[in-house]
Amino acid sequence: MRWSELTWSEIPAVLAAAGNAAILPVGATEQHGPHLGCGVDTIIAEQLCLTVSEQTGVPMLPVLPYGCSLGHSRRWPGTIALQPVTLIELAKQIGDWAYHSGVRRLFIVNAHVTNAAPLRCALEMLRAEHDDLMVAVLNTATISERVRHFHFADADDWHANDAETSLMLSIAPDAVRPDRCADADDPDRTGGCIFAHPVNRTSLNGVTGAPSQADAGKGRIGFDWLVEDLGALILRGLAEVPPLPHSYDSNFADRS
Repeated sequence: MRWSELTWSEIPAVLAAAGNAAILPVGATEQHGPHLGCGVDTIIAEQLCLTVSEQTGVPMLPVLPYGCSLGHSRRWPGTIALQPVTLIELAKQIGDWAYHSGVRRLFIVNAHVTNAAPLRCALEMLRAEHDDLMVAVLNTATISERVRHFHFADADDWHANDAETSLMLSIAPDAVRPDRCADADDPDRTGGCIFAHPVNRTSLNGVTGAPSQADAGKGRIGFDWLVEDLGALILRGLAEVPPLPHSYDSNFADRS
C-alpha cells in the first residue's frame, strides 16, 4: 500500500476503499548515540506505518526522513535537522497535494518527539484551508498507555534508550552495534529542570536511558503493540465524523 507504487489511475479506487484516508510517516535523521544508526526514527516510522497500511488498506505516503532535530546540537556528527518553520511548510504542502489527490483523512504518524509542535502547526493550517479535510497527528511513543510505558521505562527524557534499541534490534538489526550497547547507558539529567536544555547539555554521549537492557524479543513485543494500537486508532478514525457539520467559513448566524 505504498503511495509511491500506485499509478494515478489506481489511486482513486484505493482511496475510496480506505475512506479517502492516507498515512504520512514522519521521522528524522539524527545522532542516536554510539550504538544506533542515525535513521532510527525514520526506520521506525516507516516500518510501523507500512505494517499498519497493509493491515488497514490505508495507503502510506512516502516517509519524511528529516525532522526538527535542532536540540541534538552539533556536538556529535550525523544530525541533519530542519527548522521548525520548514517542517511546518513541508507537511502543509504535502497535505495540500494529498488533498487534491482525494485524501480527506490524513493521519500524520510522528516518530520523533520534537516534530510534534511543527506538525501540530501544519495541522492547524491544513484544516483551516480545507474545510472537509480531517487531520490527526499521532506520536508513536504515546499512542497508548502500554506503548508509553514501554518507551519511558528507563528515562523521562529518553533517547536511543532501551525501547528504541530493542525496537531496532527487532526490525532493523543492521543499524545496531550490539558491542557498543553495554557501555552506552547515560542517565536522565533533566529532573527538576525548568528550562528545556539541548542534548549537548544533558547527555555525555547522545543517549538518555539504558540501551544495555535492550533485546530483540522485547523489541518485537513493543513493535507489535505499536502496530496493534496505531491500527486501532486509524480504524476508529476511518469511521469518525465531525461532532457538528458546520462549515469553517460560514458566518456566525449559521451556527445555530
